[in-house]
Amino acid sequence: MNLKGRIDADLKSAMLGRDAFLTELLRGLKSAIQYEEVAKKKRDEGLSDSEIEQVLAREAKKRDESAEMFDKGGIAEKADKERHEKEVIQTYLPKQLSEEELAVIVNEEIAASGASGPQAMGQVIGKVRARVGQAADGAMIARLVKEKL
Repeated sequence: MNLKGRIDADLKSAMLGRDAFLTELLRGLKSAIQYEEVAKKKRDEGLSDSEIEQVLAREAKKRDESAEMFDKGGIAEKADKERHEKEVIQTYLPKQLSEEELAVIVNEEIAASGASGPQAMGQVIGKVRARVGQAADGAMIARLVKEKL
């Protein structure tokens, strides 16, 4: 079953189980996927799993940013809800690499490309991103590459 089918099946289960939180979240994810399909003119054939993973990663990042804003505003209840939504979204994404695992990959890419200095940062980030896909946060990749170069 592809990722979109899994989300649809989970939405149906949540609706039947009368789980309001999960139903609302999965409807929102399904909507975000459909918006992306329309934007990329792929409404008929649908998005690939990797494209859906990109949408879900973006949605998870939005939840992170919202939780931070709610924390700064002193609204802990809403911040907790956003974090819980992010946890659910991450169940549909590939397992995230640890910082140590990512550091090894960054070192390998730097060695393979012979890059040195800050001007090569974008090139190395691109290669690491292509290699790990959605299994690592872009900010962490950029931070590690910057530290190594």
